[in-house]
Amino acid sequence: MRSGLLAPLMRFWRDRHGVSAVEFALIAPVVMLIYFGMVEFCQAYMAHRRAGHTASIVADLVAQSDVTSTQDLTAVFAIGDMIMRPFSAETLSIRVSSVTKDSKGVARVDWSRVSGDAMDPLAKNEVISDLPPGLIENEQSLILGETEFEYNSAFGQVISKPIRFTRSYYLRPRTVEKVVCSDC
Repeated sequence: MRSGLLAPLMRFWRDRHGVSAVEFALIAPVVMLIYFGMVEFCQAYMAHRRAGHTASIVADLVAQSDVTSTQDLTAVFAIGDMIMRPFSAETLSIRVSSVTKDSKGVARVDWSRVSGDAMDPLAKNEVISDLPPGLIENEQSLILGETEFEYNSAFGQVISKPIRFTRSYYLRPRTVEKVVCSDC
């Protein structure tokens, strides 16, 4: 009687049909998790790169001009919004400022404009203390382009809070000593 009960159990134990299906069922969730993780990482990395590129392009466009205005800066900000595509520019904030170092070596804001809600414009004559050393000499000017972008994951259940990317670019004016904003 024992051999009668054990025979089907032994046959089941030795049967290798369906092993691949069981292995696939065990491995598939891990492989899918890795795949979707890589997709999310690539999307976030692309958003980070585009936010940085936006900061550099905005600063570069302003640094190429002799004189700018709020209307010109609005057009430059619109270009920055287009650079962020396919990501929504709703959570993108751009700030562009002109900074001049005086004869005593103190860097102060000449003018500043923003696009978006996350950043405020810098106040005129506000001291900028975090310029990289040796970037400009006394009596020299630069254009500071900054972006802040909140990336919201497509997988909101896994990454529920937005990831904030910030970038800053410093560029010297190209054709003049200082870019002046006529109505800032």
